[in-house]
Amino acid sequence: MSKPYRSRLERVGESATATTLELFFDLVFVFALTQVTALMAEDPTWLGLLRGTLVLAVVWWCWVGYSWLSNLVKADEGTARTAMLGAMAAMFLIALAIPEAFDDLPGGLSGPVVFAFCYLLVRAVHLVLFWISAADDPGLRKQLLRFAPTMLGGTLLLLLAAQTSGAAQIGLWVAAVAADYGGTFAIGASGWRLNSAKHFAERHGLIVIIALGESIVAIGVGVTALPISWPVIAAATLGLTVAACLWWAYFDTHVLIAERALARATGVERASMARSAFSFLHLPLVVGIVMSALGLKKVLNYVAGANGHTVADHLYGPPLWALFGGSALYLFAQAGVSWRCGRNLKPQRLAVGALLIAVTPLAAFLPALVALAVLAAVLIALIAYEWVHYRADRDEIRHAEHESAHAEA
Repeated sequence: MSKPYRSRLERVGESATATTLELFFDLVFVFALTQVTALMAEDPTWLGLLRGTLVLAVVWWCWVGYSWLSNLVKADEGTARTAMLGAMAAMFLIALAIPEAFDDLPGGLSGPVVFAFCYLLVRAVHLVLFWISAADDPGLRKQLLRFAPTMLGGTLLLLLAAQTSGAAQIGLWVAAVAADYGGTFAIGASGWRLNSAKHFAERHGLIVIIALGESIVAIGVGVTALPISWPVIAAATLGLTVAACLWWAYFDTHVLIAERALARATGVERASMARSAFSFLHLPLVVGIVMSALGLKKVLNYVAGANGHTVADHLYGPPLWALFGGSALYLFAQAGVSWRCGRNLKPQRLAVGALLIAVTPLAAFLPALVALAVLAAVLIALIAYEWVHYRADRDEIRHAEHESAHAEA
């Protein structure tokens, strides 16, 4: 006699880490990020940036659902493995359909409909497996019943958007995102379960690494099939410096503090912190990285001489705001995470973010390469300030866990 479905699922413990299947699942997210960047690069207007942000918000919400599910049951065990692989296939189709998420190309299936239908499939698999996993948890099942209408509402609005165009289409997309995010916020966090703070923080850290990897890919893609030159070398080095600064800002101490705050929290407060600081506030953080990647790609295009550009050309308009504003949004989101996890405002990051916004109009008067150098210099100054000013605190944060383990031994 076969075992019941719930007995084929293995619970996640507090000390759990990300499984190889979760990392495999994240590879689809890598492709989706690449598609979003390409979508915005094809139409580097304010509308194009808005469309890219909306698509990323939808794709992010798919990923978020499975980050919570895989924190409840192990992704690579029993029924969860099959469900994750099925969801991964649907996610890949979503990523394939991103170029046609708004405008259907001639021939073949309707791109917007394929995008919306696959979104429904990803969310439905998530909800069904979550329901099976919560067989012995009435509180979680009640939460899932409250959560289901947000999923159905968001999907229905995307299907309606697939039949429209222009302002009506954008409005329906905005409504779909609002239904998903707003509905999840409105039902509260009391019914959700978070078994492992370490696993949850690690999963989000890996996604940040993936997004930063996309910014590095953008540097290379920007000069594909173009001759290498000293300006290209300079721009690539500066772009990598910007990516390294963003990495440092997140992984040096920020993520450690957030993870430990999440580990100390219990019950509803833990679920609420995870939802706010990670599920919600990591979206603008990832959007900021993708916007920066778009800006870096355009700078490399300019200095490499693509489409008739020269090294003296100025970056302006949406691509310039994506470059500077993306880094600012990234810093603002980190400040929000820090405030939610420990009431630490991080005024220096807010100040640098505001500075980047303020200097963006002035950067339009500079050659693209010089504007990128300004951005890199500001971020280096931020990292250097924090490294010197918070040296003692930084050392304690980074080595506290190691020293504690050594003392116990």
